[in-house]
Amino acid sequence: MSSALTDLFPHPIVQAPMAGGVSVPQLAAAVSEAGGLGFLAAGYKTADGMYQEIKQLRSLTGRPFGVNLFMPQPEYADPAAVDVYAHQLAGEASWYETELGDPDSGRDDGYEAKLAVLRDNPVPVVSFHFGVPSREVIDSLHRVGTFTLVTATTAEEARAVERSGADAVIAQGVEAGGHQGTHRDVPETDGSGLGLLSLVAQVREAVSLPIVAAGGIMRGSQIAAVLAAGASAAQLGTAFLATHESGANALHKQALTNPLFVRTELTRAFSGRPARGLVNRFLREHGPYAPAAYPEIHHLTSPLRKAAAKAGDAQGMALWAGQGHRMAREMPAGQLVEVLAGELAVARTALSGYPGGTGR
Repeated sequence: MSSALTDLFPHPIVQAPMAGGVSVPQLAAAVSEAGGLGFLAAGYKTADGMYQEIKQLRSLTGRPFGVNLFMPQPEYADPAAVDVYAHQLAGEASWYETELGDPDSGRDDGYEAKLAVLRDNPVPVVSFHFGVPSREVIDSLHRVGTFTLVTATTAEEARAVERSGADAVIAQGVEAGGHQGTHRDVPETDGSGLGLLSLVAQVREAVSLPIVAAGGIMRGSQIAAVLAAGASAAQLGTAFLATHESGANALHKQALTNPLFVRTELTRAFSGRPARGLVNRFLREHGPYAPAAYPEIHHLTSPLRKAAAKAGDAQGMALWAGQGHRMAREMPAGQLVEVLAGELAVARTALSGYPGGTGR
């Protein structure tokens, strides 16, 4: 990987930016202090809310960190389909004694305002999800000294990232928890996502950019595997969701290893875009009928998810999790970075013992 990025953090461990209150400043600071790269999630926050979290993070650590932005979404949702889904959710609203949200609450997530803040108050790293920023945006961040990353879920998307001028690509496998960072939301491709190792290999052959591998990684041995496949660092989300500093709801943390939740599934039930979560009642009952309508469905279901959390009902919450969720370890985030780094070192030593192995 370009030394411009690797010089920022000693261990090839990136904490995934998890929106919705999980990636709080305390978590990002703990990861960065331990030698990884901590990330704030600007998604679903105002520009000022993002700025306040950046200020708080800077008061907790002097080490480099990143901020993640959601790309504005095109208007292609079918209003009639959203209305039908809203009628289907009427019973949920009654059960949780709340109103459904307004599906027309905004599409751009304050993108331009957040970019303005990040240009005026530069951070070391900025990443983008749900699409590719323009070359003008990338260039403007480069001018203030910011390193840029963009998520891709296919080799074709990785080539678009390279054309944008971004510094590195985050190759997100289908195993990843939370939202798939596809550049276009095409319902016909639901369920056809690539596994991480296959994706890393294809992206490595398609572009010359450094690769950060994301998707289902929970152990240092898996980090070693993606590094051997051609990645330069690994991005972990679910592994950090269970840590002490994570801002995730306690029910969400407990659900990761709760035997009631045995598997994950990609679903549109909560947001209208494919996202991997633990299979619960809400996902089972509404997932098959949720339309491709992001962020309309996200706004629509937001009060339901908040009411379910308040009621202590994990069956109505969006329990985002990757396929490796049962391997989650409850410990301080800094300690997890150290454990992962130790596991990685052991795996590299083992690799060096094989004929042709280098251990690097």
